[in-house]
Amino acid sequence: MQFLYLFISLFVVLADQGLKSYIVSHYSVGEVHQIIPGTLSFNYLQNDGAAWNILTGQMWLFYGISVIAIGVCLYFLFNKKYKNALFDVGLALVLGGIIGNFIDRLHLKYVVDMLRLDFISFNIFNIADTAITIGVLIIFIYLIFFADKDDQNA
Repeated sequence: MQFLYLFISLFVVLADQGLKSYIVSHYSVGEVHQIIPGTLSFNYLQNDGAAWNILTGQMWLFYGISVIAIGVCLYFLFNKKYKNALFDVGLALVLGGIIGNFIDRLHLKYVVDMLRLDFISFNIFNIADTAITIGVLIIFIYLIFFADKDDQNA
C-alpha cells in the first residue's frame, strides 16, 4: 500500500518538474502571461530562499532541512504504527513537494516559481509548494479530527 503513496509523491514531482521545465525553456525571468484572465498567470521567478524569499542564499540550510524532512516523511509512510490513509496522502503530497523543490535547489541553486493568483495579493508559487500546503492541511485535519479515534481503536 505504501507504493500507492510513493506513486502520489512521484506524480507531484513529475508534474512540478515538468511545468518548471516548460517555464524555464519558454519564458524569461520576470515574464508574465495570463492563463485564466483575472485569475491565474504564469510569472517566472527564481527564488533562492524559502517562502516569501526568507533566508535568501542559505542553500545549505535548505539542503539539510529537505533531507531531514524527506527522511521523516518516509519514516512515517513506512512505519506500520502510523497507518491511516488520510495521514498517508498528506505525507505523500508533502514528500513530493519537498523533493520537487529539492531537485531545483540541487540542480539550479534556486527554486523555479511561476504560478500567480491574480485575484489576490499573494506570492508566486509552484506545484511543489501547493502540494506541501495541501499535504500539511490534510495532516492537520487528520490530527485534529481523526487521530484520537485511531488511538482509541488501537
